[in-house]
Amino acid sequence: MHFKIEDTRLLTLLNSIVIGTLIGLIVSTFRLSIEHMLKFFQQLYQQAANNWIWILIILAINVALAFIVGFFVKKTPEISGSGIPQIEGQLAGEYEEKWWPVLWKKFVGGILAIGSGLMLGREGPSIQLGAVVGQGWSKFRHYSGSQRRVMIAGGAAAGLSAAFNAPIASTLFVLEEIYHNFSPLVWISALTSAIVSNFVSLNFFGLTPVLAMNHPRSLPLGMYWHLILLGILLGIFGRLYQICTLRLKAWYGKLTFLPRWLHSIVPFVLIIPVGLLWPSYLGGGNELITYIARIHPVLLTMIILLIVRFVFSMISYGSGLPGGIFLPILTLGAVFGTVYVSAMTGLHLINPSYLPNFVIYAMAGYFAAIGKAPFTAILLITEMVGSLQHLMPLAVVALTAYIVLDLMGGEPIYESLLHQLVPTITATPSGPQDRVEVPITEGSPLDGMAVRNIKWPKQSLLISIHRGSSQLIPAGDSVIKVGDTLIVTTHHGQRGRVKEYFNNLM
Repeated sequence: MHFKIEDTRLLTLLNSIVIGTLIGLIVSTFRLSIEHMLKFFQQLYQQAANNWIWILIILAINVALAFIVGFFVKKTPEISGSGIPQIEGQLAGEYEEKWWPVLWKKFVGGILAIGSGLMLGREGPSIQLGAVVGQGWSKFRHYSGSQRRVMIAGGAAAGLSAAFNAPIASTLFVLEEIYHNFSPLVWISALTSAIVSNFVSLNFFGLTPVLAMNHPRSLPLGMYWHLILLGILLGIFGRLYQICTLRLKAWYGKLTFLPRWLHSIVPFVLIIPVGLLWPSYLGGGNELITYIARIHPVLLTMIILLIVRFVFSMISYGSGLPGGIFLPILTLGAVFGTVYVSAMTGLHLINPSYLPNFVIYAMAGYFAAIGKAPFTAILLITEMVGSLQHLMPLAVVALTAYIVLDLMGGEPIYESLLHQLVPTITATPSGPQDRVEVPITEGSPLDGMAVRNIKWPKQSLLISIHRGSSQLIPAGDSVIKVGDTLIVTTHHGQRGRVKEYFNNLM
């Protein structure tokens, strides 16, 4: 019996093992540094209560951090925000960045911003750290075009996997939310890198899931109407989050007395009262999620927590500091779930013992709505909680929230942020040849059409049709079928426009 492994896939596998190992070490160190720094600041705030000298010391520290991180952003704007839109732009051929400055400045700046207690997530920076490691490895190996993109996509998956210890969801996130294509080479790279980086991360943090909770009993079928109602509310609340997030740049632009790079002073100063009153509210929120799932929440307290987290998540992210919205979204979803249970308990419609259930369901629903990535949301929460018990209710809430937000005109948040980052695609193509992979899905208008009858974008060429494990050389009378992947070449600078053309066509 003869076994054959294609050289391209084997090489992709080996490269993915290398970058997965590197990213696992980098992101695990990133996580540890944030955790230790956050504990230090929480203790500092507790000590500063009713002590003006310590409050002034904290103010001086925060202002200094604002200048340091703000200066990093000024010199390297690519480190601003989560970094996920930047990666999506890179993979679409619409955006480029230098990997080394982004790597070390995002690493240091992310630790200082998130570790100081700002309500930002570590996952976005982790994804960008992974992607630039993949980009750096591609440069070392002299890869370009599709090989380079595969390494970047694999690195992004590895970064998220090490941040959340969720390799399957991380792979799907890259395919569903960032790359928008289930190319075999991409998923091989993403899955391999994610598993390897997760293995490295587990050696740092142990086998306990990131959001480990006491697994509650299953939700009775008679209570499933709560899932529909919760999903509807999360969809509406998610649309509000999207609208506010996309307007942050304009709102911050009204601070004309501060240059853009010093907008970082705003969250660093405003977070001080929150730290003095509620030090446990600080940071991305993963410890807060597990805490509220164990308590008997008071409705008014949870509403205050929801408002504080929502407002300061906006203030922190809108300043342009290196930090993500991924974990803050999950935290807001968890808090919203506690508000829902508290309200329904007061109406005698829910037993409060189901609180952990609804914390889990609301996290998935809120992320599914805002990110418009329901599959990722379901798998991510399943892996982070460490239980397969909730797949059906998770799916109901996630799908409901997704549909509600879609009916309200919401778009995937990271794609919308990319449009703010790169409002227009370069009209004049330049640079070397690159390729676009176009999957033909059920219902595609290209299904059943001959190649000669298709209106192809200008300055593009169909060079291959992937059908199963076969690669067909196209001719004018070749018929496109569902399941095919079309390989179209174009200039590198034109790749984004060609991809957008096919996306609109589908």
